[in-house]
Amino acid sequence: MLPLSPLGLLNRRDLLRVASLSVAGSLLPAGYATTPNGRARSVIVLWMAGGVTHIDSFDPKPDAPAEVRGSLQSIATNLPGVRFSETLPCLAKQAHQLALVRTFTSGNDDHFLSQAFALSGRRVTPAQITNEPNVGSIVAKLLGPRGGLPGYVAVPGTTRPGPPPTNEFTGGWLGHEYDPFTTGGKPRNEDFTARVGEAAEEDFHLQSLQYAPDLDGSRLSGRQTLRRRLDASLHGVETARRDDSLHRQYDSAFAMLLSPSVRRAFDLRQEPAPVRERYGRTKIGQRCLLARRLVEAGARFVLVDYGYDPDYGNLWDNHNAAGQNFPHICEMAKRPYHVAGMDRAFAALLDDLDTRGRLTETLVVFLTEFGRTPKINKAGGRDHWGRAGSIFFAGGGTRGGQVIGATDKQGAHPRGPAYTPADVAATIYQTIGIDRETMLHDRQNRPIPVLPEGQPIPGILA
Repeated sequence: MLPLSPLGLLNRRDLLRVASLSVAGSLLPAGYATTPNGRARSVIVLWMAGGVTHIDSFDPKPDAPAEVRGSLQSIATNLPGVRFSETLPCLAKQAHQLALVRTFTSGNDDHFLSQAFALSGRRVTPAQITNEPNVGSIVAKLLGPRGGLPGYVAVPGTTRPGPPPTNEFTGGWLGHEYDPFTTGGKPRNEDFTARVGEAAEEDFHLQSLQYAPDLDGSRLSGRQTLRRRLDASLHGVETARRDDSLHRQYDSAFAMLLSPSVRRAFDLRQEPAPVRERYGRTKIGQRCLLARRLVEAGARFVLVDYGYDPDYGNLWDNHNAAGQNFPHICEMAKRPYHVAGMDRAFAALLDDLDTRGRLTETLVVFLTEFGRTPKINKAGGRDHWGRAGSIFFAGGGTRGGQVIGATDKQGAHPRGPAYTPADVAATIYQTIGIDRETMLHDRQNRPIPVLPEGQPIPGILA
C-alpha cells in the first residue's frame, strides 16, 4: 500500500516508484522505431538468482559417479533421447516448447559479477555492479510503457544478494527512471537467513497499487489537481525548477493508480481457483501467474524474481553451510519451493500462455547466473560453478523442441561452443526487435551501444 504524507498527498518517493519507467516512451533515441520488428510483443524473464543446480534439473548425469549424479533419477521427456531430472516431471512434458541451452556460462563464480552480467548482458568490474542498466531497462527506454504499465516490471523485485544486501535491479547509467517498477516491499530480513518451511503466498493486490483505506479514485483525482496547483504556486520561488520528466512521472503515477484495468491486472483474486492451483499456491507459482496477467494487460518486460528470500534464505545458493539449514541438495530439489516448485510453475505458465494464444508473442526466458559444482560437497551441497549451467527460451518466435550444446560426462564443462549472458541479451533484443547497435547516451551524453558484445544464440529463433 502506498502511504500518505502528513499533507494527505501521496508520498513523492512512492509516486516516483509507481511511475519509475512510465516516462520511458518520451525519451527515445532520435530515429528509433517504437514498433518492434521482432516476433515477441512481451518478454518474461524467470530470474532465479543464486545459481540453480543444473545437474539436479535440466542436465542430469545418470552415468557419472555417485558424488556427481547424487540420488536423483533421470526421466524421459517428450523429446526422444532427452532426459531431465526426476524433479522436472511437468517440464518434461513441455520439452517440445523449450529451446534448452546446456552450455550457458558466466565465466566466473562470483554472485555479484555473474548476476550483474546476466541482468544486463554487460561484463562488469566489482565497482560497476549497479552501474549497467538491466536488459529490462533498455527495453523500457527504447520501447516505452504500454497499456498503462511501465516498460519494466519486477515481481516482486526484492532479491538483495550480499553481503552487503545490494539492489541489482537498476537502470544504471540510464537513470533511476528506468529502474523497474517493483511489486513487492522491503524484505523482512535483509540478510536472508534461512527459515526452511512453507511460506504463505503473496497478495500482490495489497502490495502494488492499493489506495489507502480512506482514499478512492475521485479523491485521488482531486489530489492530483491540488498537486498541480501547488506546483504552479511554488514555481516562482523554486531555486531549481523540476524537469519535465519528473512532472510526467507524477502524471503517469496518478494514471496508473486511477486505471481500473491496471489495478485489476495485479489482483490475482480475479483468477479461478483451479488456475491458481495449477501454478501452485507458492511464491514462485503465484509470481509466474502474475507475470502472465501483466503481459496480457500490456506489460512489455516482466522479470519474475525468485532467489534470495526472507523465508528460505539464499534459495538456490545451496552450499549447505551450517547457517543455511538446508537438507541434502537432492532432497532440497524435491521441495515445492525449490526445483519441484519451479517445474510446476514454469510448466503452468507455458501451458497457460499457449492455451490463451499468447505464447507465440511472449518470449519466456529461464535465467540464472551460473550452475552448481558437479561434485556434491561434504555437507551435501553444491558450490558455485560459472563454467556451465542450463537455461531455456520458449515462445516469442523461438524454435522449441531442441537442446543446444552439451556438457561433459560430469556436467563440468561445455563440449563445443558456450553462450554467455551477452548472447542471452542479444537473443532477447533480436526477438523483441531492438537493434543491438542502437546508440544510447548516459547522463554525461556519452554514446553507448545497446549491447557492446554478444550475438543471438544460433538456432534459437525459428
